[in-house]
Amino acid sequence: MKEKIKVKIEPLKEEFFNKAWARLDNLIKPKKSLGRLEEVAARLVAIYENLFPEIKKKIILVFAGDHGIVEEGVSAFSKEVTPQMVYNFLRGTAGINVLAKHVGADVWVIDVGVDQDFGTLERLIHKKVIKGTKNFTKEPAMTREEAIRCIEVGMEVAKEAIEKGYNLIGIGDMGIGNTTPSSAITAVITGKPVEEVTGRGTGINDKLYQNKIEVIKKGIKLHKPNPEDAIDVLSKVGGAEIGACAGVVLACAERRIPVVIDGFITSAGALIAYKINPLVKEYMIASHQSEEIGHRAILEYIGIKPLLNLNLRLGEGTGAALAMNIIEAGLKIYKEMLTFEEAEVSTSVI
Repeated sequence: MKEKIKVKIEPLKEEFFNKAWARLDNLIKPKKSLGRLEEVAARLVAIYENLFPEIKKKIILVFAGDHGIVEEGVSAFSKEVTPQMVYNFLRGTAGINVLAKHVGADVWVIDVGVDQDFGTLERLIHKKVIKGTKNFTKEPAMTREEAIRCIEVGMEVAKEAIEKGYNLIGIGDMGIGNTTPSSAITAVITGKPVEEVTGRGTGINDKLYQNKIEVIKKGIKLHKPNPEDAIDVLSKVGGAEIGACAGVVLACAERRIPVVIDGFITSAGALIAYKINPLVKEYMIASHQSEEIGHRAILEYIGIKPLLNLNLRLGEGTGAALAMNIIEAGLKIYKEMLTFEEAEVSTSVI
């Protein structure tokens, strides 16, 4: 029997949504006039099972890994950029560091699959499963056991963060070439043609873009990943950081913690988690709609709506950090606005 990931996830209770909406609909405003802010607030109440929840500590978990498929010329950058960016994350000089600081979130950087030995580098969380995936046009990206271990790493890191008091968790990624496995995962699971879910990643030209599409088709044809077996898909055409992101989603859902999904790569991880247990959908908040065309296919397949559309395509968790501002705003509206009765406002005024 093939090893599987086991998690126990409970569906959200309608009673908490009902109680949240009863308050939201009685605040001093026209009903539903604050749109998605109200939706987010109601979801937080249901996730936390608390009529007046508090976001205590926020964090972005950034997972890094390399990809053997870069050998096929699918990226504008070489894989040496992955460890270079890890160093920048640790120095606090990258995009995610700036935006996380802006919204008051901490950042943890986790090596789950970078093809470099960082030694005992301070502040880096060492969870390396592999030194980069294999070139999936020639062999599976990972073994099934490695794919499972990558998911477990994400679960372990998420649980550690939760135990330290973080109760709003975002996920980010770093890995040169990772839009290629993300597109492959998306095509296999959603059933959409490769051309419809493959974008230009780091901004490759037309020639490299067409090559990227053919590379993905070749890998899928060679390995025939089973779309109903998420671990099979992850192991054959996926990535270490993608698996770890899936693990975070699973762990957050199991522990009743909202998880903020970033862009295309982390959403590919969320898609893996969703295929393992569809109930994770109820605990996800989609931060934004990426410029990568495959991202829309994932969000539509899962059935979640992004909060923002800012033409982002950086990754790192940058969209998730920005969305945390919106999420907190929604909760403050819910908690701090007065009801008509409390404000002594006549309902006939509005």
